[in-house]
Amino acid sequence: MNIKFLDIAATYTELRKEIDRALHDVLESGSFILGEHVSRFEKNFARYCGAKYCIGVGNGMDALELILRAYGIGPGDEVIVPANTYVATVLIVNLVGATPIFVEPDPQTFNIDPNRIEKAITKKTKAVIAVHLYGQTADIKKIKSICKKNKIKLIEDAAQAHGALHYKKKAGSMGDSAGFSFYPGKNLGAFADGGAVVTNDSKVAEYVQMARNYGSKIKYFNLVKGFNTRLSEMQAAILDVKLKHLDKWNKRRQKIAEYYLTHLNPDHVDSFILPHVGEANKHVWHLFVIQTKKRDELQAYLLKNGIHTLIHYPVPPYAQKAYAEYNHLSPHFPISNRMSNEVLSLPIGPHLSEKEVEYICKVINLFLTKKT
Repeated sequence: MNIKFLDIAATYTELRKEIDRALHDVLESGSFILGEHVSRFEKNFARYCGAKYCIGVGNGMDALELILRAYGIGPGDEVIVPANTYVATVLIVNLVGATPIFVEPDPQTFNIDPNRIEKAITKKTKAVIAVHLYGQTADIKKIKSICKKNKIKLIEDAAQAHGALHYKKKAGSMGDSAGFSFYPGKNLGAFADGGAVVTNDSKVAEYVQMARNYGSKIKYFNLVKGFNTRLSEMQAAILDVKLKHLDKWNKRRQKIAEYYLTHLNPDHVDSFILPHVGEANKHVWHLFVIQTKKRDELQAYLLKNGIHTLIHYPVPPYAQKAYAEYNHLSPHFPISNRMSNEVLSLPIGPHLSEKEVEYICKVINLFLTKKT
């Protein structure tokens, strides 16, 4: 077998007629920037998330940056971020001139630990960015209480959690504002970069609508110093088609995850740790991430047997060469350090077949039997 980590092309194959029709409509319209397809998708995605506003932008990183700017966060301010997040979450804090403050994750859910957040808050803290890592939400109920008590903003980084639930509320609707990515590999992915800000805050929505388009509401009249970061009409049309299938695809991911959880060998918990679903969470399994001290051996063994895997993420942001000024902090984050050396993402996606899932479990269990 040759099992891809994720078969992105299969989403087009399944929806070819719908997507071709949508793209044809865009081409026929002659309107390619901030037209009716973007507007339609924004309304539909806001409704899907249970929020008042959705503003399409160029990518998920821009979405988060514009949220920080909308709240006036900048030089002299601190923003709390997970220590084990993807580097983009940290980059946007630096881009606005603020300082990222790293907080360790819960070792079971991988998400930022609410019990450690309050200890990291200072007079300079202006926001917490709660990343919904791997497809389940952070413990927003607890984090929201902490933010409210300390009068700071709660921003959701929902780039990996399209459709995820926490106490029956959708990712993107629980914080002050949320940033989404529509990178092709996401649960709801475009065929190029794309992103969105989702919020119930009318002032944030108004700012982002202007800032994404050079800072103007009316062409050639600029009210703020803006940017050029707009969701394209073609990508919006594709996303609107895919949105109708998102819940179905998420259910398929959940079914695959359940098979992994029940069929991967449970007798080797010391050397092979399965993912954990947090309280009141409905996981959408953007990634299925296991932990093992024999990560590199297992990854090589799987590849030898035709199974492609990835590591999310091999180097924490504070340990990156680009962030040399934070490298000395590494000893303070033993949980994140361990995860970076042990996590491995198995294939998961709506087009992974039952036969492929069974084969993956068989190969992994054989490895565990031989190596432990």
